[in-house]
Amino acid sequence: MAIINFGSINIDHVYRVARMPAPGETLTVKSYDRFLGGKGANQSIAIAKSGGLVRHVGAIGPDGGWAAEKLQEAGVDPGHLTVVDEPTGHAVILVDDAGENQIVICAGANRCLTIDQIAAELDTANAEDKWVLLQNETNCTSDIVRCAKAAGFRVAYSAAPFVAEETLPLVDSVDLLIVNDVEAKALAVAGGSSMSDMACAELLITRGEHGAEFHHSGSIFKQAAFGVTPVDTTGAGDTFLGAFLARYSQGGDAGEALQFAAAASAIQVTRPGAADAIPDEGEVMNFLSERKS
Repeated sequence: MAIINFGSINIDHVYRVARMPAPGETLTVKSYDRFLGGKGANQSIAIAKSGGLVRHVGAIGPDGGWAAEKLQEAGVDPGHLTVVDEPTGHAVILVDDAGENQIVICAGANRCLTIDQIAAELDTANAEDKWVLLQNETNCTSDIVRCAKAAGFRVAYSAAPFVAEETLPLVDSVDLLIVNDVEAKALAVAGGSSMSDMACAELLITRGEHGAEFHHSGSIFKQAAFGVTPVDTTGAGDTFLGAFLARYSQGGDAGEALQFAAAASAIQVTRPGAADAIPDEGEVMNFLSERKS
């Protein structure tokens, strides 16, 4: 079963710093790297590397050929990307010696999806392609959800970057809502209810070093994080979601999918970058085997 990801694509400009600058302060960076990123691209690559099938639908600018090549190298078909006149989305990322990050994003081409493009991709989907994934880094989120549900797809919604006013109207329509711990609390406050009362059928909450939990049919599956020394936490949540959805969408057990996702994200944070740091299925299985021995 393939997953259709209406996802963002960014070029990440990563600057290593000893510490985060204070307001008004200028720091000299220790190093600079360029990586493929964007929540959508990260999640598609995590799906592909975790053994899942994914169709990435998005937009790049005339400068986006490098990003398309990087997607293809990672096992993601770039044939569903459109080239528009806006610059490819990009991010400026500061990473300190503790592995924490600060990020600013320019959406660029990621805000150029069209309803016609969305409808065409859903119309040409195979019968077994019954999952649609989206995030808040593209436009047309409500249109994606509406069209996908009308076509009989299950919808997984990664509600980040999080804006409560944009997320709340979609909660009742999606099948799987994915938020981190901070976002979950903010959404509950904005909605005037607890997360357990949300109308979505399934809920995945990632909690960083404190693990994750998955709510399904009144049951809660919990997964602890694996202890590792982080180098760069950029993209850890995307890696977790992509790995989880790759296993779960194929009929996998929720507990196994959570454990696999926790291992994938544990490996990913020990490496620099976002998409380039995502491990493949074999690496994750070896990691789990070593932890059990």
